[in-house]
Amino acid sequence: MRGKWLKYFKMSGVNRDAPIGVQCLQQFTSWLCPRLQINRLRWYQGSILILTYFTYMTYHLTRKPISVVKSVLHQNCSGLTPPPDVRPGDDQWCNWAPFNSNDANTLLGTLDSAFLFSYAGAMFVSGMIAERVDLRYFLSMGMLVSAVFCYLFGLGRTLDVHDITYYLLVQAGAGIAQTTGWPVTVAIVGKWFGNSKKGLIFGLWNSHTSLGNILGTIVAAEYVDTDWALSFVYPALVMGCVAFLVFLFLVPEPRNVGLSADRQSPSRQSHLSDDEEDASQVIVGDQAASLRSSRYSANTVPHHQEEATEETSLLQRGPRPHSAISLTRALAIPGVVEFSLSLFFAKLVSYTFLFWLPLYIKSSTTLSAKQSGELSTAFDVGGVLGAAVTGLLADCIGAPALVCAVFYALAAPALVAYQSWGASSYALNVALLVAAGVLVNGPYALITTAVSAELGTHSSLAGDSQALATVTAIIDGTGSIGAAVGPLVAGVVSSGSWSAVFDMLIACDLLALLLLLRIAKVEVVKIWRERRLSSPRSVRIE
Repeated sequence: MRGKWLKYFKMSGVNRDAPIGVQCLQQFTSWLCPRLQINRLRWYQGSILILTYFTYMTYHLTRKPISVVKSVLHQNCSGLTPPPDVRPGDDQWCNWAPFNSNDANTLLGTLDSAFLFSYAGAMFVSGMIAERVDLRYFLSMGMLVSAVFCYLFGLGRTLDVHDITYYLLVQAGAGIAQTTGWPVTVAIVGKWFGNSKKGLIFGLWNSHTSLGNILGTIVAAEYVDTDWALSFVYPALVMGCVAFLVFLFLVPEPRNVGLSADRQSPSRQSHLSDDEEDASQVIVGDQAASLRSSRYSANTVPHHQEEATEETSLLQRGPRPHSAISLTRALAIPGVVEFSLSLFFAKLVSYTFLFWLPLYIKSSTTLSAKQSGELSTAFDVGGVLGAAVTGLLADCIGAPALVCAVFYALAAPALVAYQSWGASSYALNVALLVAAGVLVNGPYALITTAVSAELGTHSSLAGDSQALATVTAIIDGTGSIGAAVGPLVAGVVSSGSWSAVFDMLIACDLLALLLLLRIAKVEVVKIWRERRLSSPRSVRIE
């Protein structure tokens, strides 16, 4: 029986290491269009970008509602009309205990910290686990658990729960579960793409963070004034559905479908002709195994599966080409420490906006909770633009630290301008929020994506892609500690003055700039030397 199944897989072109959904698609296309010619590598790369894009979008979709719901957990009841049966002086009808006290902002900041500190601590562990397990299983399970915790927070209103311990435990559990997302998705995309145009690809791909924030804000704002439990229930439902798609269709790395992705430099890739690339990746009909030309095989590290025989176990997996690296070896990679510490302060600024911007807008303007939440999406729109621009600039000049430094330098005056004039008019508020989003989230997106993927395949690792998840977890985990500190401090400081919050954000932005000055200086010197050598005056005529 086993031999018949192996012979069936071989003849039909179905790769048995692929997810069940991909196997069904392979069988269906082979039956429907037996002579269809497609570039398998490009097809899978496109599907991976789309699937991981919507995957991480749902992580932020479930992370954002708490920032919108804050405005109704504790609000000024004096300007609102209470129901007829409310006793004078009783503000329980418009606030949600235990957030109806004078230290409500501190309690709300504690909720953020419960999520972010657990997220930061578990990130390092998740990165190391991800190097040792099947990424598809790890990601889909993490998404389901994240969706459950998001649902549980909304369930607190339905069940009339007023114990702060319940909400703290839910937030802490959600923080741990959400660490399954970032190192895994970056590692998967890094395994499927080489170094060419990585900054632009990752910059466009990283807009999933801002899109998730925008959609999460819109959904939460729709129900925040009526039944804020639904602000959590619907994002959780969406995330659960996407987790099912991930389990069915996500291919963690090329070797799972008999392909190999060239991780060589762009200059080396250019030596391959289009015909040679097509010869290695194009299939015709049911010839599903990729053709390998001799010259292509010499320039790449093949990870194709061994040919199945009747003696091969159906459950056997191909050996992993590299072992996972240690934490100390990852920290020794040049640039990891500097970028990690810089991201600490950059993410502190970004997540303070993420968790407190709707409440700040509501307190500094006359807008309602729903309108404040919708206006705050302008910051995330700027984040989409910033991620694409920084990625493109990093590709063009080959100096990511320099790009980040320039954006940090411009972000400080942008924050000053928003604090000073943002509340003067709606149009100016939108414009300054977009500008702040571009300058704050641009470097943050570049470091957590293209820079992390580049360092994860540093030359000191001999091209070992198994370092991707570990390096990504170190950088993003360090940044997440800053993301946990920022909202916590903002919750305490904002009770006295929002000006002090902005002073903190500006100072952190400048510290992020200082941490990258050494690497930026090295990049400038390198660019200057390369241009000097390429200049006609530097060519010696014999």
